[in-house]
Amino acid sequence: MAHLLGGDEITHEFPTKEVFSSVTVGLNEGDRIGIVGRNGDGKSTLMKILTKQLVPNVGRITWRGNLQVGVLTQVDEIDSELSVAMAVVGDRPEYEWASDAKIRDVLKGLVADLDWNQSVGSLSGGQRRRVALAALLAGEYDVIALDEPTNHLDVDGVAWLANHLNNRWGKNSGGLMVVTHDRWFLDAVCNYTWEVFNGKIEAFEGGYAAYIQQRAERDRQAAAIESRRQNLLRKELAWLGRGAPARTAKPKFRIDAALQMIGNDPPPRNPIELSQLASARLGKDVVDIESVSYQTPDGKEIFDDVTLRMGPGDRIGFVGANGAGKTTLVKLITGALQPSAGRVKSGKTVRFATLSQDVHELDKYGDERIFSMVADEKKTFTVGKKELGTGQLLEQLGFDSPQLQTPIRDLSGGQRRRFQLLRLLFTEPNVLILDEPTNDLDTDMLAAIEDLLDSWPGNLIVISHDRYLLERITDDQYAILGDGKIRHLTGGVDQYLKLRAQLDAPAIDVTKANTSSLSGAEKRNLEKDLARIERMLEKRNLEKSELERTLATFDQSDYQGLIQHGEKLAALSAEIDQLELDWLDAQHRLQG
Repeated sequence: MAHLLGGDEITHEFPTKEVFSSVTVGLNEGDRIGIVGRNGDGKSTLMKILTKQLVPNVGRITWRGNLQVGVLTQVDEIDSELSVAMAVVGDRPEYEWASDAKIRDVLKGLVADLDWNQSVGSLSGGQRRRVALAALLAGEYDVIALDEPTNHLDVDGVAWLANHLNNRWGKNSGGLMVVTHDRWFLDAVCNYTWEVFNGKIEAFEGGYAAYIQQRAERDRQAAAIESRRQNLLRKELAWLGRGAPARTAKPKFRIDAALQMIGNDPPPRNPIELSQLASARLGKDVVDIESVSYQTPDGKEIFDDVTLRMGPGDRIGFVGANGAGKTTLVKLITGALQPSAGRVKSGKTVRFATLSQDVHELDKYGDERIFSMVADEKKTFTVGKKELGTGQLLEQLGFDSPQLQTPIRDLSGGQRRRFQLLRLLFTEPNVLILDEPTNDLDTDMLAAIEDLLDSWPGNLIVISHDRYLLERITDDQYAILGDGKIRHLTGGVDQYLKLRAQLDAPAIDVTKANTSSLSGAEKRNLEKDLARIERMLEKRNLEKSELERTLATFDQSDYQGLIQHGEKLAALSAEIDQLELDWLDAQHRLQG
């Protein structure tokens, strides 16, 4: 495989932490790399270094000649004065981008619901993020680097993005690097996984599932080796501790050395242990939604005659596009909103707790510290049949001793998210509602929280665009499609995507044409022409890209060969220009 880019002996430090120490990595043609690791261990820093946004303290970054690299960072830097159209396709002529099947697919997949002439500054944060992603994907790049691209994308958007990236290049061409906590996306797109851990990078073949299997085997082998070492040391200490030899200088030295080996050698991984907290007992009635309808104050109908029943131990997940009504449904369930018609009935013993999407709800506690904040609420907690103190439980739940004295204002986004969940569990609810719980959490922490929820004895109601988590911790999924109804998904999220595909997706009107007056036969012929032209355009563009790649590495002393290749490239460019004009003409005729 041809080398695209890489880093050689990279070392990088921040004022308080060494992020990388003598790391060497490379990206080749056809590589689709998923970058995983704990928050703060350097995933985004690695991507910035490899894409030349950040210069490492030590080491060298190499790029293949004329390499085109596109980057999506976590901070969208789009001029707020630009229109959506200008931000995505720039000032290119309409016929040029409108006849490009790839660009049309990007527009349909990411910004079809936006006003084409609306200014970027008037968009929400999630809409701006989609515009930034669309602008990147509409360009031509040899390598694309994406930092958390699935943030603000719903399930449909994540599925679309995976399909686009899988079909963007040929199997053995192009390169992708992606930092994401979306484990389904990693499995769907990546053929390699880089784990960033303790200043090193370890490569695994395959996506997330394969990475977890290989990591488990690596840790099992390390644990077996450590167990054998500890057994040998224990035998050595037992022998040295018997009789007179233990009192001589030499055996005592051996004892001290052995104890130091046991005490100082760190475990192969710092696991996060989560324990089952007690919850209030549920009665036989939990939540009954009976013939509920709901309209917003301005008259918009969200739900129409919806019925749903939740019994003890039920774990249900809701999936739907942004704005379809998922959060509204949760507010109806908890009583924060009242239905326009019908009723929502909760059991007498039900105790709700909701993990909201807003990590800023902790801002008012900015000067307080983790330990004191929890201790003020409760001194001891029941875990199984044992009672634990505040410090013991917090350490079991992933906050080590130094972190217990950290002010709330200094917590990272992931730490805040975890602390929000822990505070909810400390109140011992029996119906736990999680509204997008995966925000700001790395894959290890997600797995740990899933482990906790596996053994949690209450009911779960989960809203999430993370299909891996949704299908992992809930037993039944329901679709909210924006038509006022709720549908039980017996086939899981795949069934939801099929239902969504059946709906008429809005499209950008690139022609502003009148209703077509063509006969049926004429319309069919034009549609065939469009399809033929699109196939030809795709083929010729691929030929052009291959020829340009050949020219980039061609022997510059071979003047005759350069002339022939140049003439062929000029002919291809002229043919593509004509095909684009033909496409635009056929499109206008088809639209009337």
